[in-house]
Amino acid sequence: MSRTLFISDLHLEENRPDITRAFFEFLQQQAPGAERLYILGDFFEAWIGDDEQTPLQNQVADALHALATSGTEVFLMHGNRDFLIGETYCQRAGATLLPDPTVIDLYGTPTLLMHGDSLCTADVEYQKFRATMRNTQWQDMFLQRPLEDRQTTARQLREISMAKNQGKAEFIMDVTPEEVIRVMEAHDVQHLIHGHTHRPAIHRLEVNGTDATRIVLGDWDQHAWWLETGPDRQAQLLSHPLG
Repeated sequence: MSRTLFISDLHLEENRPDITRAFFEFLQQQAPGAERLYILGDFFEAWIGDDEQTPLQNQVADALHALATSGTEVFLMHGNRDFLIGETYCQRAGATLLPDPTVIDLYGTPTLLMHGDSLCTADVEYQKFRATMRNTQWQDMFLQRPLEDRQTTARQLREISMAKNQGKAEFIMDVTPEEVIRVMEAHDVQHLIHGHTHRPAIHRLEVNGTDATRIVLGDWDQHAWWLETGPDRQAQLLSHPLG
């Protein structure tokens, strides 16, 4: 039976081996036989360049490559934590790097895929930061710096981000409803799948006077979350506790 899977916001890192174990279990138990696996950003907690090549990064690349070799197409999209993942790593993982946003044909239904951070327009400060980080000139300059310098900068940016988020109201870090509708209308779709907000849910809304759906993927902190859908089944958000 045809199946397509979506995950996001695993935030893989050495300090959370429980998440890594859960991901490998997902690949062994849920992914086999799936037509496609889409990873919609923040797959890793941080990414400072394809040249880092930590044991964790290599293990994950090998596992994804094995899945791809088995016949499942694997797609990766940048998140706000791992936007520097490049084609080199994707080739090692047997994955295709997707732009954010991307419209796919999901069993006959045009569906918009995004990480989701660009939808949080109420967080003006973050959007300015995002514009800087996504600037190709800034990225080129950053990637030319020594690896140790990049590691230090990544730690500093993470600490600053955590401190700032603690003082922000909840609604600021969620999507802006008007922006969701604007983006869906701009791409002429009635279906949107994204991550980022760590608020897994299936939302019903109206776009261009027609019923529409926004599906938010869950983060892998306390639970493993994934979306499963197929040509003859309704999309389901599924989860199980970590550990």
